[in-house]
Amino acid sequence: MQIQPPVSSHLKLHSNSHNVSRIHYIFISDVRLYIFLIYLKQIIPNTSLENLGTDHFAHMSGHLKRVKRDWVIPPLNLPENDRGPFPKYIVKIKTSKDSNVEINYRITGPGADEPPVGLFTIDRRSGVLQVTQLLDREQRDKYKLWVHAIHAHDGNKAEEPMELIIHIVDMNDNRPEFTPSSFYGQISESARAGDSVMRVMATDRDDPETDHAMIKYRILSQSPEVPSDYIFAINPLSGVISLTGGGLDREVHYYLVIHAADMNGEGLSATCTVTITITDSNDNAPQFLIKSASASVPENEAGAEVIRLKVTDEDELGSANTNTKYSIIKGNEGAHFKISTSPDKMEGILSTKLDFESTSVFTLLIIVTNEAPFTRPVSTSTATITVTVEDKNEPPMFSPSRIQVALSEDAPIGSSVTYLRAVDPDTARTTKIRYLNADAAGWFNLDQDTGRVSVRSDLDRESHFVRDNMYTVPVLAYDNDTAPATGTGTLIVTLVDVNDNAPVIQQRRVSVCNVDPVPVQLDIVDSDSPENAAPFTVELQGEHSKSWNIKVNASETIFSIYLCHSGEGEGGSFIVLSFAVLLLLLILRRRKKHMDHVALLKDPSRDNIFCYDEEGGGEEDRVSTFSFKNLVAADGDSTAPPYDSLLVFDYEGAGSEAESLSSLDSSSDSELDQDFGALQDWGPRFSRLADMYTEGMEDDNDTLPGKTEWV
Repeated sequence: MQIQPPVSSHLKLHSNSHNVSRIHYIFISDVRLYIFLIYLKQIIPNTSLENLGTDHFAHMSGHLKRVKRDWVIPPLNLPENDRGPFPKYIVKIKTSKDSNVEINYRITGPGADEPPVGLFTIDRRSGVLQVTQLLDREQRDKYKLWVHAIHAHDGNKAEEPMELIIHIVDMNDNRPEFTPSSFYGQISESARAGDSVMRVMATDRDDPETDHAMIKYRILSQSPEVPSDYIFAINPLSGVISLTGGGLDREVHYYLVIHAADMNGEGLSATCTVTITITDSNDNAPQFLIKSASASVPENEAGAEVIRLKVTDEDELGSANTNTKYSIIKGNEGAHFKISTSPDKMEGILSTKLDFESTSVFTLLIIVTNEAPFTRPVSTSTATITVTVEDKNEPPMFSPSRIQVALSEDAPIGSSVTYLRAVDPDTARTTKIRYLNADAAGWFNLDQDTGRVSVRSDLDRESHFVRDNMYTVPVLAYDNDTAPATGTGTLIVTLVDVNDNAPVIQQRRVSVCNVDPVPVQLDIVDSDSPENAAPFTVELQGEHSKSWNIKVNASETIFSIYLCHSGEGEGGSFIVLSFAVLLLLLILRRRKKHMDHVALLKDPSRDNIFCYDEEGGGEEDRVSTFSFKNLVAADGDSTAPPYDSLLVFDYEGAGSEAESLSSLDSSSDSELDQDFGALQDWGPRFSRLADMYTEGMEDDNDTLPGKTEWV
């Protein structure tokens, strides 16, 4: 296939010399310029192009030589926005095979049978290609079509499809557009000439490869026109707005109208507005309203406010350019003062914690600056503050505040423990210090004038007032000022233990059966410290050591042991050792020298214990009750010695060498020599005992078996 040129055509000859070597045949149509290279078969020597007439082409041996297809057809260019009339002729497509057979033409691709469908059409028989409506390059800038040549009689292709590309030629039909339509910027009042402010930008939808999209900028107007009409400039190509001079005033707004035009500033145009705000710069230092001041403050008040220092600043209020910060540059070497900023950032608050005794007057030099750095050299402001510290009555101080001493718990009453010393830090006052204590146990005396601590009463390391061998006594020291001040200290007394507590058996009563006996564990405790406690020495008293063995620590605490025995044929005996009965015997022993002798019936057999075939018995209960009553009487006897020792012997039948209980201190073997009436004089506590012996002694069952002797 080939594209047939339009009717009007021209022939041009190009040569670099007088010898014509080749001819370009050019078809000029409404669409594009087509150039074909034509080689001449005969060269005409010494003939110029001007002398070459049309008749010479008749002698040419041939015409254009047709080359086989497979060449690429140059793209077609169609202008956008062509208003027709439509359909409008573009080009005619022809195949060399249509001279012999009937050929039909059709096109495929976008704009033909694909969206936008029907934009291009081709005449089926003639091959004329047409456009049916207005083209817009901004919607689509190129169309790629395929032209098909088909045999009309069978529909088979006559040639391979030919690619046809149509370019839409741009027209300057779009104005530049600013996005957004308004711009906002800011620049510091301290900015200099040449400093950039901001950039504006406009876009053009036309072809960027042409001048249709080549935009240039300029400033149409500036408001206000101070300090000059042209304080701002704009780069015509980049749109960057910069400053041309100084002298800006903060809080002033400048309004610029920017013009943008394509075709290098000569084509279509658009405008936008630019608002530029002049911002504050920190070019003014804050100034103290008062350059010097005096203040006073009580000593030792943490965080006490001394004075507030107000400032003023000509920069924009509420910004970092006016927010203040303060420093003490002289007079605060001891770090007694600190200065902070008030919430509104326009005051300095001086506060302190001082001691009058160290220094009474301070002279401080304070400087104020801004949070933001200064944009130019400025003179900063300073203030001189004289602070007088008022004296305050301070409490006496113990040194050290915790006094520790060691003392034996058997220290004699009145002995000296230690001396308390408290010092009044007030050097400008003459005061006297006195002492008090809060002794919960009442063990110590404290001299209020000298501070001497002495023992007041017996100490007890095992008392509940003592914790970990230490007894703590809070002590006070106060002065005699009109408004007394009190200091506190602590006296810690470590009590050294002495052996003042006997071991104690925790089990007050145990039972042991002598048939297959099981050893019994007796727990012994001692309230004293370990060095005054275990190991313990233990033993069984009297004849009990012959039948019993003990391997635990013992004490003089009396307890009961029960031996179970079910009768004569069972091989056991029932023995009760009761501390109450023994105590009763002790009372009788102590009173024998002050009373008439009582002669009791002597029975060589069993004394003191009733023997029954059954365990228990009423008489045993009666003796137990009687014994406890006499125990109370013995406790109240003022003539009794501090410690009574009882040695109790067990007995197995007759033959005991000890006298019977009824014959203690008896001077006669005859019961007739005994006067039991004397028992009635001993009071109601012994009435039952008197009844037992005054009713008659002929019944042996009323006699207590066994023998007991006091040692």
